Amino acid sequence: MRKLIICLAPLILFAACQNNNLVHPQRKDIIETVYASGKVMADSEYTVYALNPGTVVKKMAKEGDVVKKGQVLYVINNTAPAAKLDAANVSYATAKQNLSANSRVLTDLRIAMQNAAIKFSNDSLQYFRLKNLWEQNIGTRSALDNAETQYLTSMNQKRSAREKYYSTVNDLTITLKNAESQVAAAQNDLNNYFIRAESNGTVYQMLKEKGEAVKANEAAVLLGKSSARIIRLAVDQQDIDKIKTGQEVLLKTDATADRIFNAKVTRIYPVMNEADQTFRVDAVFTGDENQPYIHTSVEANIIIQRKQQALVIPNKAIIGTDSVRVKQGGKTRNIVVKTGIHTLDETEILSGLDEQSEVVIPTIK
Repeated sequence: MRKLIICLAPLILFAACQNNNLVHPQRKDIIETVYASGKVMADSEYTVYALNPGTVVKKMAKEGDVVKKGQVLYVINNTAPAAKLDAANVSYATAKQNLSANSRVLTDLRIAMQNAAIKFSNDSLQYFRLKNLWEQNIGTRSALDNAETQYLTSMNQKRSAREKYYSTVNDLTITLKNAESQVAAAQNDLNNYFIRAESNGTVYQMLKEKGEAVKANEAAVLLGKSSARIIRLAVDQQDIDKIKTGQEVLLKTDATADRIFNAKVTRIYPVMNEADQTFRVDAVFTGDENQPYIHTSVEANIIIQRKQQALVIPNKAIIGTDSVRVKQGGKTRNIVVKTGIHTLDETEILSGLDEQSEVVIPTIK
């Protein structure tokens, strides 16, 4: 893959002098690239995990199915949580009935409160009637005292009946809220036995079959967008500063042999992977090209810059980082050159040489 792109023009062999270790710099179109490897992913790819352990009783989808958000993909055995939900619903229905207008409990307390209010009203009238008569020296003191006692007793009974009614209403309200909470918790627990799609997309892999056991937090389904693909690349930390969004990418995959795909850089992640000293770079296919497979390995060249008719010499002619040996007047000497683009095989010369220069290729011992 590192030989994927060397130049745009047909390869022109360096003109050699009579001596095989001498070359002349040549003009050609060159491209500077950065190599990257990675794999093709489905856009928005994600894995759904089982939240509770159990046995798969229903498999509701297959690979390649297009599903909607919330669609059930697996059903895990849920007899116990279903029974728990039924019991919670019964408790909720009872609590709701006890707080309704037809509640037998509240009806009895309401009647008792009304009776106490009526009795208090009657005893109050009797007490104040006898009190007025007593102030006119009519009646007996014992009758007034009895009426007062009955009046105070009725007042306390009225207050007690009222407090009991509203205390019961408060208790029943709390019971209803607790029942609602229990229903919600039981429903949530039951829902965890149904493995669902979290967004619209395609099922790429169903990892369990009917009858298989599944553990809590075990991967069950791989999903992603139906057609969109993300090319996830790893770029060496020494090259990451050269990468910019929008740069052209040429790549091939293991699944498509030597076919070359075009893509462009869409995102550069700022955090380095310390395990392999690389940065993640995402790209997407351009034009009508796409890759039907996912998780296939990718080798890519990210095009940093292109240059037409650059003056280049073989990399093996460079001594150190900025020197070459040239033959002048029958003698060989070292000169300093200014270099530009570097490809895998060639280096651009910005100054120090021309097309007539005789460059010595060092002999490898």
